[in-house]
Amino acid sequence: MRQERNWPKTPISLTSYDPQILRTRFTDNCRKNKLSLTTHFLIWYVLGVLSQSDFFNQYNQALSSRSYIMLRKINGIRFSASLLALSMIFGIATVFGQDNQVRSLANGQKYKIEGVVVATDANSFLVRDETGNDTKVIISPNASIKSNSFWGSGDSFPATSIIRGLNLKVEGRGDSSGALAATKIRFDKSDLETAQSIDTRVAPAEERITATEQNAERMSGQIDELMAISNAAKGGAKAAQDTADAAVAGVNATNRRISAIDDFVVQSSSTVNFKVNSYKLSNEAKSELDGVAATALTLRGYVLEVTGFASADGSAQKNKVLSERRAQAVIDYLVTTHNIPLRRIGRGYGYGETNAVADNSTLEGRQQNRRVEVKVLVSRGINQNVEVRSTADADDGTR
Repeated sequence: MRQERNWPKTPISLTSYDPQILRTRFTDNCRKNKLSLTTHFLIWYVLGVLSQSDFFNQYNQALSSRSYIMLRKINGIRFSASLLALSMIFGIATVFGQDNQVRSLANGQKYKIEGVVVATDANSFLVRDETGNDTKVIISPNASIKSNSFWGSGDSFPATSIIRGLNLKVEGRGDSSGALAATKIRFDKSDLETAQSIDTRVAPAEERITATEQNAERMSGQIDELMAISNAAKGGAKAAQDTADAAVAGVNATNRRISAIDDFVVQSSSTVNFKVNSYKLSNEAKSELDGVAATALTLRGYVLEVTGFASADGSAQKNKVLSERRAQAVIDYLVTTHNIPLRRIGRGYGYGETNAVADNSTLEGRQQNRRVEVKVLVSRGINQNVEVRSTADADDGTR
């Protein structure tokens, strides 16, 4: 018959307790009931930390009923503390597992290894011993996997029961790959339950983390792809913009040329002189007009402007008619001799004795005023590279 624990029959008053007296009484009770040193320490810690919690109410109930409820609470605390410690160990092992090197075992030599499983695979797992060394264990097809038992052989378990966080012992021989070919694996059921409890909480979290990492990686790839597409689009947009700018520039240039079609500039100007009261071309005058025709025929969109003048000798009316006949004589020579189209020659005009270029009171001045001026004009819109003469040379010729 199980002997009843010798608990004190008087409950502890929470309103006027002395912590030192309380710890002393509880220590004596633990010694009388033969509680282990670890349990004693754990209870002492709980008393110091949770002195303001409902723990004392539960303890008073245990003392009043003289039952084992308190011991069951203590066992629960022990299990929770073990679970917490194992969780911390498992977390540290997961974080720093990559830093540990897997040791290589001698082929054929027998080994016995005790440690915690830190990683699992289809037919193998990784064990870390108390020194921090990792050993790869390969589960042989005929390996014996059982739980520890005081009476006879323990329960058999499949290889899938070996999970991370399980504290176990492994026996076997080293194989050619440096791993341990296990033939015997033993562990406590309580350790298996603890590892399973941890695994049910850790595995989903790891799956979520893995899924998050995969999503982040996929999003990173999509971002890179979008950046490449964006850069290509920017390049295409720049090329399109350059093409559009060039097209606009071309349109503007065309508009300017169209607007400048009737804008004529002087390309060259020549003068031929005549004798007194004459409109007959001299050989020197004809030679000058040959040069004018040769120049004009090399141009596009040219027009010849022919104007006649006379000196102040004689009447103004006579000089007016004489200047017109001199201009017509130049036009006739250019058309008949060089086939200059009439559409390229403006209507000749005689200015008479006006617009003199020299003094009519001198002989030399009158000789210079008896003249015909021939100007070669070109369209600025058709000939973009025409030479624009200075204002002094590009006047209207009415001299």
